[in-house]
Amino acid sequence: MSISTEVSHTPAFYASIAAHIAQRTRHRPTVGIVLGSGYSALADAITEADVWPYAEIPHFPVSTVEGHRGQLVIGLLDGRPVWVMQGRVHYYEGLSLQQVTLPIRVMRAFGIETVILTNAAGGLNPTFRPGDIMLIEDQINLVGMIGHNPLMGPNDPALGPRFPDLSTLYDRRLRELALAVAADLGIALRRGVYVGLAGPAFETPAEVRFLRLIGGDATGMSTTNEALVARHSGMRVLGLSGISNVAIDAIDTPQQTSHEEVLEAGRILVPRLLALLRGILARWDEAG
Repeated sequence: MSISTEVSHTPAFYASIAAHIAQRTRHRPTVGIVLGSGYSALADAITEADVWPYAEIPHFPVSTVEGHRGQLVIGLLDGRPVWVMQGRVHYYEGLSLQQVTLPIRVMRAFGIETVILTNAAGGLNPTFRPGDIMLIEDQINLVGMIGHNPLMGPNDPALGPRFPDLSTLYDRRLRELALAVAADLGIALRRGVYVGLAGPAFETPAEVRFLRLIGGDATGMSTTNEALVARHSGMRVLGLSGISNVAIDAIDTPQQTSHEEVLEAGRILVPRLLALLRGILARWDEAG
């Protein structure tokens, strides 16, 4: 299927894509999960699954990045219906932010009420180590702050308000539930601020020091605009960053950051993330 190049879309446009998907699955989940780099294997735990490559869904953007399998999986995770994005697309792949966030709009049109966003992130906080999981408490959307924002252009109030309030972007009840589940499982869940960049290059040491200075604890090339669009549309948002590497803050060191390193960390993080997600879903009603 071709990708739409329109700058903005109507509620009917998103509803038509959601209807196309709904006609092909008996499941009606209200929870959506977006899997970040290296986390595609999490979807293997889903049973009674209906699966579509993104290329088979009208207007869906197709991922070109290794570690993003590029499939929509709808089925049951421990008995609870879930909508799982097995990989995402990124702004640096040459798409508009409206295209990058189109799956979030379609989720909402389908009936998804809560989205769990996961990502692989570089650790800015010097106490973080590869393999840690960070609960996203807030974000700094640098891409949006410099003028590349998926909400720019005419606003349709049927999709969301012109000026959404982001003071409660990441849902407090969901964060509390994640912390409680992690404590019960013995998972040390870090907490912090995620900084969203455009990529695709990793940060220079000077940029790493700057991101720390402005309050960042982890950084990556996704998530912030998805969270923004999800809240604009009235969805609840939970964010989890898997720390895949420690950001390099000094020049002329022998250290290097690579995508292969990110994917390898994903293989380590998958069991922990899956246990955490299963625990959260098992106690979902506690989040109200």
